[in-house]
Amino acid sequence: MDEDLLINPEWSQRRQNRCAAFRFIFQWEMNQSEDLEKDLDEYFKRLQQDEEYFSYSIELIDGILEKIKVIDSIISELVENWEFSRIAKVELALLRVAIFEIKYRLDVPPVVIIDEALEISKDFSSENSRKFLNGVLDKAMVQIARPIRKPAV
Repeated sequence: MDEDLLINPEWSQRRQNRCAAFRFIFQWEMNQSEDLEKDLDEYFKRLQQDEEYFSYSIELIDGILEKIKVIDSIISELVENWEFSRIAKVELALLRVAIFEIKYRLDVPPVVIIDEALEISKDFSSENSRKFLNGVLDKAMVQIARPIRKPAV
């Protein structure tokens, strides 16, 4: 088993799914291939749970890649005085997952989405990065105009 791919077993299933999506999106950004389905199959085979366990992660990945231009456009608007290309790839992947959820997963309260992104970031980025993420995601919540603590559906 590839130890680098193991996801914190103390996390909830939903957080593990978000983390799996984040890690795949990060990997995809660094090395986009022509065969996404094959990449996804290989990725989930290396994790310690079956594909059904990661069904939310698959939904996130599919949605993010389908809406990547919209998501990246939102991120570009939110990072004032910062070139999109200068965003660290870890933060970009976390932002893509969180922005997708805020905009398209209306069943999840934004405060939960932001908290989850910040918790995941503790394992993958610095305190300054978390401040950056928090600031961008707070702006996203306002721009997308979602109820903060309730689902929108």
